[in-house]
Amino acid sequence: MIRIRSQAFKSQILLMGLAAGILAACGPPTPRAPKPATPDSAEAGYVAPPVVESAQYASHRIGLSGEGTPDADVRLGSPTGEVIMGRTDALGRWNLSVPNQPGVRLFGLSTTRDGRTVQAEGYVMIAEGGEVALLRAGAGALRLTGGSSSPRILAVDVDREGGAVVSGVASPGAGLNVRVDRVTRGGAKTDDAGRFVISLSDSLAHGAHDVQVGGEGGEDQVTIITSPPAPLTYGPSRAERTAQGWRIDWMTPGGGVQTTLLIGATR
Repeated sequence: MIRIRSQAFKSQILLMGLAAGILAACGPPTPRAPKPATPDSAEAGYVAPPVVESAQYASHRIGLSGEGTPDADVRLGSPTGEVIMGRTDALGRWNLSVPNQPGVRLFGLSTTRDGRTVQAEGYVMIAEGGEVALLRAGAGALRLTGGSSSPRILAVDVDREGGAVVSGVASPGAGLNVRVDRVTRGGAKTDDAGRFVISLSDSLAHGAHDVQVGGEGGEDQVTIITSPPAPLTYGPSRAERTAQGWRIDWMTPGGGVQTTLLIGATR
């Protein structure tokens, strides 16, 4: 009995050694390639809103350029039915060419990719001669203009209740104060691009006002005249030239009416 078990044991050892030899001859098992990471569904479907960065006027056309989601459709559409289409490149850059026309036009800017559409902030205002600004409800207008080492008031926005915002450019990081009729009404610092947007602490009564922005780099002063907006009977906006520049009364997405005064925009 002992011999039989010893032979069986020896046979088992022999088989194990043979199997080990076969595995050694075949080499180590090939490691499996890791499965590619599955992108987060929210991140994969994200569509960045388009942003207007610059505008140029040439040959009776206004060229707009900016950035957004790569390989996406870009649409500029007005309430009158005017539509201008374009597309971002692989880096997200886009360019659109808008014909110059008399008066002021407002456009909604949007991006569409894979069936998903995202609207840009505010409305793109294009005036004859190439003046371009971003009108924002409850906030100050952003003019597409160059920077300045000294404060420059570029726009004043006023709502029906007299709430007002003063915006413009100065040196990046400059501390500024706003005075209305010699009374300080607010202050802020410019951002990295040198832009400032300052909300006034008190509402503006209708009439003429001296608005002054001063601080690091100097000061700038303008005289504005505020009045109730006329009824918007021929569309969602109404524009006219004033002694200070363009005045635009326009309907906000919430249904209110906001008045934007573009200072010095008379070309």
